[in-house]
Amino acid sequence: MIDHVGLEVADLARSARFYDAVLRALGARRVHEGEAAIAYGRAQAVLWIVARGEAPAQSFGHVALRAAGRVAVDAAHAAGLGAGGSDDGPPGPRPLYGPTYYAGYLRDPDGLRVEVVSGSA
Repeated sequence: MIDHVGLEVADLARSARFYDAVLRALGARRVHEGEAAIAYGRAQAVLWIVARGEAPAQSFGHVALRAAGRVAVDAAHAAGLGAGGSDDGPPGPRPLYGPTYYAGYLRDPDGLRVEVVSGSA
């Protein structure tokens, strides 16, 4: 149902370091790069980061990125922390969302919330 998601960021290079690290850990890569935008995916652009010259709002919601298991959730969370992100909930089971739901939460360099999840319904 969703074709792609775009996140507006304040500093494209700074945010790219964060998303490069997190998405590389999940098996995605840059599939487009321009002066004001970078897109990630496996075969097509699914997640865009875009610099429009305005500061993003921190409370817009969150983006959930699918991981191929708990090890991948842990790796992506650690990669995000190492690339300028901050912890917003360490990886672990989230039984409130289902018996196999395992997720970790990050804040990107602009404070936007990024969830990395495995085992969602």
